[in-house]
Amino acid sequence: MSASPSFLQRLFGRTDPKEGLRPLYNAVIREGRQPHWYLDGAVPDTLDGRFDMIVAILAQILMRLEQQEGAQDSVWLTELFVDDMDGQLRQEGVGDVVVGKHVGRMMSALGGRISAYRAALTGEADLTEALRRNLYRGADVSDAALAHVEGALRARWTRLGCLSHDALLTGDLG
Repeated sequence: MSASPSFLQRLFGRTDPKEGLRPLYNAVIREGRQPHWYLDGAVPDTLDGRFDMIVAILAQILMRLEQQEGAQDSVWLTELFVDDMDGQLRQEGVGDVVVGKHVGRMMSALGGRISAYRAALTGEADLTEALRRNLYRGADVSDAALAHVEGALRARWTRLGCLSHDALLTGDLG
């Protein structure tokens, strides 16, 4: 996608407000693709595994945006995710008729994981169990791999809590 505005945007002087969230969304995707999740954390290096890892990170970002009174930014970031997943499904050859159903299931998964991770990160539930159920989908995983993922997610959660809204929007996930 080019950085220059489209003809219609220039004509009507409007830009898509979601584009302001693009650096943050790209940072979420980059982070979800980091090899340590799949090597040290034993997250399955599959389409489902990568989706689950990206969703784990995206859930943290969405929760922090909501805490920072960035509810509209949270909506726009979610819309970028939906647009991306729609495009990915189409690229994989999923037909128009069923893309909506797949995206609906993905959104349901995102909503469920946000609830599970929110409860775990606020001390109301166990993060280890949430990860076993949502990231590893109940598969056996070593304690060391689970500890790696849990530790990295908890460290990110703490770091995100120290970032200003503006710093978060730049994609500074560190």
